[in-house]
Amino acid sequence: MIPIYDETHHRGGFPYAVVFLIAANFAVFFLELINGQDWALQYALVPDDIVHGVALWTIFTAMFLHAGWLHILGNMVYLWVFGDELDADYMGAARFLAFYFICGIAATALQIAVDPTSTVPNLGASGAIAGVLGGFLLIFPHDRILTFFLVPIPIPVRISAAILVGFWFLFQLVSGLLSLGGGPDQGGVAYFAHVGGFLAGLALVKFFAEPGLGNSSGGAA
Repeated sequence: MIPIYDETHHRGGFPYAVVFLIAANFAVFFLELINGQDWALQYALVPDDIVHGVALWTIFTAMFLHAGWLHILGNMVYLWVFGDELDADYMGAARFLAFYFICGIAATALQIAVDPTSTVPNLGASGAIAGVLGGFLLIFPHDRILTFFLVPIPIPVRISAAILVGFWFLFQLVSGLLSLGGGPDQGGVAYFAHVGGFLAGLALVKFFAEPGLGNSSGGAA
């Protein structure tokens, strides 16, 4: 599923934090392209290192790294579609940034808890963005999202955020549970980072509502 556009109209403020995060992610990605994989791996998060108190700064830096064009483009599309209204119409830029990074830390915490001895590098913004999806689901469940389903060719469908995000989370949860028997250092998607970020977003989003914005934005149809 590729979300393209939220068709529900809210106040339409400018999403300063989301634009900043997208620009920062692309800036770091271009540094990766210039400096190569070895440079990027210095800043990726390794669960076993964090457990032993090594390279703790990677909890933050890994959120800005991506494994390739599809990885970063997919993440940034989700951030734009679902972060726009939380930023501009519910939290404001400063609160959104705090919410985003806290969700990213929660995502990392669950991923490490599931496999603390892993030496596979973790990187990407998807854990933090999963928190954005969780927050969006709670605040704007009735928004209509124009989405492309790739089955096997792109088919545009208008679907409620509750169904779209709910299906996304179910897929992450089931995939994570199925991956538990994969053995140590199994590569691939960090599904439990997605689960952890999403649950943090659900739990925390209302604490970040900005007075005058958040009080009147919830559940817009």
